[in-house]
Amino acid sequence: MTPLLARGLSPCRATLDSRATVIVQETSSTPAVALNASFLAGSLYEPDDRAGLACLIARALDRGTERRSAGVIAEALDERGVSLRIRSTRHTMTLSCTCLAEDFDEVLAIVMDIARRPTFPDEEVAKRRAEAVTAIRQDEDNPAVRAADQLFELLYGPAHPYGRRTKGTAESLGRIDRTDLAAFHARRFSPGSLSLVIVGDVEASRALAAAERELHEWTGPDPGPVVVAPPPPPAGRRVARIAMPGKAQSDLAYGFTTISRLDPRYYAYWMMNNVLGQFGLGGRLADSIRERQGMAYYAYSTFDATVGDSALTVRAGVDPHNVERALASIDAEVLALGADGPTGVEVEETRAFLIGSIPRMLETNDSIAGFLQTSERFGLGLDYDRRLPSLLSGVTLDDIRSAAADVLHPDRAAVSIAGPDPEPGAPS
Repeated sequence: MTPLLARGLSPCRATLDSRATVIVQETSSTPAVALNASFLAGSLYEPDDRAGLACLIARALDRGTERRSAGVIAEALDERGVSLRIRSTRHTMTLSCTCLAEDFDEVLAIVMDIARRPTFPDEEVAKRRAEAVTAIRQDEDNPAVRAADQLFELLYGPAHPYGRRTKGTAESLGRIDRTDLAAFHARRFSPGSLSLVIVGDVEASRALAAAERELHEWTGPDPGPVVVAPPPPPAGRRVARIAMPGKAQSDLAYGFTTISRLDPRYYAYWMMNNVLGQFGLGGRLADSIRERQGMAYYAYSTFDATVGDSALTVRAGVDPHNVERALASIDAEVLALGADGPTGVEVEETRAFLIGSIPRMLETNDSIAGFLQTSERFGLGLDYDRRLPSLLSGVTLDDIRSAAADVLHPDRAAVSIAGPDPEPGAPS
């Protein structure tokens, strides 16, 4: 697919009188507009005894407002072919959708009404809570989810916002009522917490005027500074096993805590992770465990840097009888990259791959909106897409070796294994 903007982005950014931030990028390849409205309202801001509150709000937010019932909202969006997505993460809650350019004003009005004036009817909250509990029960039967959740608890501790499960538990959801949802909404949904990105076949002046019309009378407290406590220092290697009899596969989650997104070493860590478990069909990990040894259904690593000290994780799915072999292979690849660093060829191939991937990150209105939202959240600048190649080009082999040596130590790893236990008597 040809990127929408071959010469780079040229967004317009404005801070409205209400203190909301609006970013508009005009494109004309399709007669459509992507909306992405993000609030600092993720699970990080939940009370300790209300785990899952943000996720429950995401499920219930569009179930009626002061001006529109849930049925009216659904009908208005459906007749315009719009599917509204509401997603909660540890830091943000985001409403996103794509509409025809001719429907932009009406759809923006509906989305902002949902964000500003939800009523959280008791019967709808009860329905969404039941759905959330069902989703939790399904996760409890999923080895991959169980392993990942346990890994983050090992890395950060159960009381840390990165160590808690974002969906909460059946017990914590049972303590949440409409009053909790309304109070959280009042605290975290405000114009000063909003970043609204609009991308598509709409003039910037029209988009900004529409946003001002929907937001000019909105008031609310500005969000406080985001403070994420550092994780506890790793106390040696930690291993947890979760017995799940009857499953056909074991899932491994293995990882370390590293750096924040704004750490100047971020680009070296990004490239190091690509060598470890992303490049090609899965970097060194997949080449060893899946391709050469043929004992993994999947093997890869991820590095999703965010506000606080972030995790570098390795994931693998294997036959239960291959768990120890796969774990030993992960240790070997981690140890080798940490001790010796990547080769010069790996660095140059990774650099070319990441720089070559930038246009693919900007192929659609929706992907451009997500890119601009990330750039705004971390203060990377409106020209970040044009600066990114040089930032990657500036990373040296020694930078990547230093990043690998800093974090890749198997004796400091946290390891979680979920699945059937082929060896009776193994710890669970």
